[in-house]
Amino acid sequence: MDPTRLTVLTIKYLKEGKRSALQTILEELHPFDFAELYRALPEKHHYKFLTYLNPDQLADLIGELEPESQMEMLHKLGIEKSSKVMDIMDNDDLADMLGELSVERLEEYLASMKKEESNTVQQLMSYEPETAGGIMTNEFVWIRDHYTVRDAVEKFKSFAELTRNIYYLYVIDENKRLVGVVSYRDLLLADTNEQISDIMFNRVISVPVNMDQEEVAQIIQRYDFLACPVVDENNVLKGIVTVDDVIDVFIEEANEDIEKLSASGKDIDFNTKSYVAAYRRLPWLVLLLFIGLISGSILDGFEDTLNQVVALIFFMPMIAGMTGNTGTQSLAVVVRGLVTNDLDKKTVMKLVFREFNVGIIIGITCGILVFLIATVWQDPMLGFVVGISLFTTLIIGTLAGTVIPLTLYKLGVDPAVASGPLITTINDIFSLLIYFGIASALLFYLI
Repeated sequence: MDPTRLTVLTIKYLKEGKRSALQTILEELHPFDFAELYRALPEKHHYKFLTYLNPDQLADLIGELEPESQMEMLHKLGIEKSSKVMDIMDNDDLADMLGELSVERLEEYLASMKKEESNTVQQLMSYEPETAGGIMTNEFVWIRDHYTVRDAVEKFKSFAELTRNIYYLYVIDENKRLVGVVSYRDLLLADTNEQISDIMFNRVISVPVNMDQEEVAQIIQRYDFLACPVVDENNVLKGIVTVDDVIDVFIEEANEDIEKLSASGKDIDFNTKSYVAAYRRLPWLVLLLFIGLISGSILDGFEDTLNQVVALIFFMPMIAGMTGNTGTQSLAVVVRGLVTNDLDKKTVMKLVFREFNVGIIIGITCGILVFLIATVWQDPMLGFVVGISLFTTLIIGTLAGTVIPLTLYKLGVDPAVASGPLITTINDIFSLLIYFGIASALLFYLI
């Protein structure tokens, strides 16, 4: 159904009190559609809409909302109804949501929940954020190594309704240590009387609870897993990280890198106040302002050259701009590549050589074009100076955008901090030095 029509129809049923008619429509909606419908409804209809939803639908809805909207929804539902919803939410989503509450409110909600659910959520919240433990869920199915296939299938059936994260069956020993994993394909193809220990994979790829979430995401991507087990220092199975969590991690990391590449600061979105956004951007911009003053001193040093060949000014913005652009492109390629590739000497040399060749190809193409333009507009000598300057600066800009983030990465610094504006400013300085240096060296032929 068209979203606009769905919103109009929902408002109509809410006004007319047609609960069953509205439920008929809502039963077909995906959780994401629930959230979109909730956002589209006017504020005055939110409370009544929530009262028309059953606990499962409320749990699906709140899991799709942003933290601010989640807090608003909890307030509308009240402690008693909220606790019932929390008892059936995915524990990892619940832990993330409760992490946004004040200590007083958190204790109030935890006390109102079922004791078992409350203890589970508190355990998940004890792990560091942005680690395997911080993003994992403890809703998974485990079996013992002495089970038969029949036993495993029976347990699988009994737990199927309790968790949506049924991708693999994890095999543990009497001390809850992870000893194997069974895929559903192997379970279906095996004889019902076979022992699990005979059909399980003994070499299990797992991650420690304190591993960085980005590394966890890379492992799941590398092995094409739907889920990856998380273990403690004693190899005790604590939870699993699922592929949907990994997608969230990639999006989160990509957004952070984009923020750093643009030097716009953290957590700036459409709703950020203007003074907050300005405060978060200013440190970078002030730094770049002082670095940019060097460009002014370069121009001052070549004042005689500019006075004698005024036409050089026309091509100056183009030289600086193109150099910064190609540097930023290389920077983006490197930062994106570091997310999915392991860095070793061979990889680094291959990348630097590749980008050097890219710089040469781009430099030759753009250099010839600007040579022809300057030759037609002024004279061949000016075209040669502008063309050879652009050729040289494009190579340097490409290499700068490659080498700087790789160097930072080797030093243990997040390469995304080598932001686009910083690369552009540095390249501006080099491009002006090269441009006016070549022009000054050939000044006799230009006059």
